[in-house]
Amino acid sequence: MNQYHLKDRAAVITGGARGIGLAIAERMLLSGASVSLWDVDAAAIDQAKKAHAGKSTIHGQVVDIASDEAVAAATAATEKALGRIDILVNNAGITGPNKATWEYPVADWRRVIEVDLTGVFLCCRAVVPGMLKRGYGRVVNVASVAGKEGNPNAPAYSAAKAGVIGLTKSLGKELAGKGVIVNCVTPAAAKTDIFKQMTPEFIEYMKSKIPMGRFVEVGEIAALVTWLASEDCSFTTGGVFDISGGRATY
Repeated sequence: MNQYHLKDRAAVITGGARGIGLAIAERMLLSGASVSLWDVDAAAIDQAKKAHAGKSTIHGQVVDIASDEAVAAATAATEKALGRIDILVNNAGITGPNKATWEYPVADWRRVIEVDLTGVFLCCRAVVPGMLKRGYGRVVNVASVAGKEGNPNAPAYSAAKAGVIGLTKSLGKELAGKGVIVNCVTPAAAKTDIFKQMTPEFIEYMKSKIPMGRFVEVGEIAALVTWLASEDCSFTTGGVFDISGGRATY
């Protein structure tokens, strides 16, 4: 496994206690970073911290990223614990139900948008000022191939992830030349707990769209995100990095 130079860097990973987020945390810990796991599940945070004790510094913070007050409090607590935040990985997300747009429950639509899009905005809004003050930062947003192509019967998720791509491009341009780089990744589906929110038919549909004939591994996403979070990624900002097994063609 390749290691990137993240020694003396402090990273926040939302949704970091399981799945893709935990894989990213593991990769960054092995590369020398201190990591703060932001998650709504306190028990999962504790389990992740115990499993990775001794691998650099690992911190945990229970936070609902859809709440601006909770995100502000988590930012302050993490900066106190780790000294600063050099890297922000916006990974937390939910899928919502699989229903046609005209049958989609309004409450579910609002919750998916709040978590998957507004949550990314709130975390960037809270963390980026500190990066600007220090003249260094890396922001990596985990979007989805659904944000490029749109998945049928997933209107809220597709719209939110398309919004994350647009936010990435906007913020990347705003911060260009200021030492803070912003990019996003657009994975195909990975087998994580998020599958529990989907129907078997929808899962099979997603797999059928991937030319490689399999789902992406969380470690594969973690490898790409860790490079984007490193100093080696120094000229690309506002970029969208496909990791969809050939599904996306642009």
